[in-house]
Amino acid sequence: MNGQNKYEVLQTYFGYSSFRDGQEELIDSILEGNDVFGIMPTGAGKSICYQVPALMFDGITLVISPLISLMKDQVAALNQAGIYAAYLNSSLTQGQYFKALDYARKGKYKIIYVAPERLLTESFLEFAIHANFSFVSVDEAHCVSQWGQDFRPGYLKIEEFLRRLPKRPIVGAFTATATREVQQDVVRLLQLSNPKVITTGFDRKNLSFFVLHAKDKKTALMRILRTHYGESGIIYCITRKLVEEVYEMLAERGLEVSRYHAGMMDDERRRSQEEFTSDRTQLMVATNAFGMGIDKPDVRFVIHYNMPKNMESYYQEAGRAGRDGEKAECYLLYSSQDVHINQFFIENSRDNEELDEETLASVIEKDRERLKKMVFYCHTKFCYRKYMLNYFGEKAEQYCGSCGNCIGKPQAENMQTRQRNQPIYNADVTDSGRLLVAVGSKKKATFNNPELYEQLRLLRNRFAKELQVPAYVVFTDKSLKEMSTYLPVSRAELLEIQGVGQAKCDKFGQAFMDVISRFKEEHDVSPTKVQAKARVLSQPKKTRT
Repeated sequence: MNGQNKYEVLQTYFGYSSFRDGQEELIDSILEGNDVFGIMPTGAGKSICYQVPALMFDGITLVISPLISLMKDQVAALNQAGIYAAYLNSSLTQGQYFKALDYARKGKYKIIYVAPERLLTESFLEFAIHANFSFVSVDEAHCVSQWGQDFRPGYLKIEEFLRRLPKRPIVGAFTATATREVQQDVVRLLQLSNPKVITTGFDRKNLSFFVLHAKDKKTALMRILRTHYGESGIIYCITRKLVEEVYEMLAERGLEVSRYHAGMMDDERRRSQEEFTSDRTQLMVATNAFGMGIDKPDVRFVIHYNMPKNMESYYQEAGRAGRDGEKAECYLLYSSQDVHINQFFIENSRDNEELDEETLASVIEKDRERLKKMVFYCHTKFCYRKYMLNYFGEKAEQYCGSCGNCIGKPQAENMQTRQRNQPIYNADVTDSGRLLVAVGSKKKATFNNPELYEQLRLLRNRFAKELQVPAYVVFTDKSLKEMSTYLPVSRAELLEIQGVGQAKCDKFGQAFMDVISRFKEEHDVSPTKVQAKARVLSQPKKTRT
């Protein structure tokens, strides 16, 4: 163990003064040398649970992750926070891969991300058996279970990899979606030793859920989009063809939109994802190939143009909205055709799964049952939130007050059901379906000094473009809103802003404080107001979330 305690690590590197629900318990158990299993909803801060111990252990923390995009963004965020980290996956050239391995052997990295398929390769094993691994974290751990919605055969190699190591490190498993059956599978297949299991609950209270039975999905989509003008959102489609159709429709109407599906070239997908995460486009139209591990915190809405094949997929994909804890909305556009398409996929999408005939039949039957429950969700007259939580084994109130069945289905003409003060623009759809916007009818923002916020946002985006990282890697929207409200102009004040650690303060702080200082001068902010804000900044951060 190094000399810093967990609170110092959290504050110094991540810019937070307190842990969220479940984080501290998991971290304490890891530091005590125990295996852990954390089931925490999207946006609950699972990565902190293994990143904080990684910085306290003497050895290396290995993070096993299924997606290249996740590794790249996580490593970029860690590097900007002053933490040496690397990823090893197929996106690297052979030269880059062996150079990274060489650096790893020399002890340069505290955290290394690796794809499960690479674990048993000769080059990685040769490195691993001589490395000092203190901790191995399995991200998206539900992928190990054949009964999970994202089963990946590569995850079955993890337990063998752990057995091949000279000394078994502490092992942690983390996921946002796992029924009790899947949870049992994860513990068994990863051979977790008497793990500390923490489930913080599946309820995302900041999300509102709606189901629309739409005869004309394109019109319904445009009606939703006009209530979210200027906001970041994801539109999920069930097939590549539909992604292209919806993308073309939105692009023709002049909207800033990207697309993502497995039929695109790798560099096309990478460019689309970077456009979206760096805020160069506001909308992403995608199949479910996009999203697992995407850490864009300011997605204000997710629209499912088609019904997903199960509740696990829907919960995970819809959960990409509102990761910053602010209000967000999740819409599902249902039609009976969606059921037939999903049935076809269930029967015909098993080519790459290494399963015997009997197991395959069981998996297909399980998928059919999950599809039925997804259809029931779309037709229920009761609370959508309660249905979802009951599915994952949690009790819930009969009435949540914020879903489509509890407050009435949202209509484009009458959106008083929106329970947040986000900017809304009057808009209309012409006969041709083109989106028209009447600027100047914004609601009052929930933070002070929106003009300053916009200046800070543009500065952040310039840094992000120079560094070729997503905008939130520099500072999140939440950090910028706090800056524009509390006007920090000293290092001590800036470090009190949520998400501002020492490395980011050193790297970006002066530029942001210069913008804030100019704003104060131009707007003649009085000493009394500044002192009042300074008093607020001196309070613990957790009182201001």
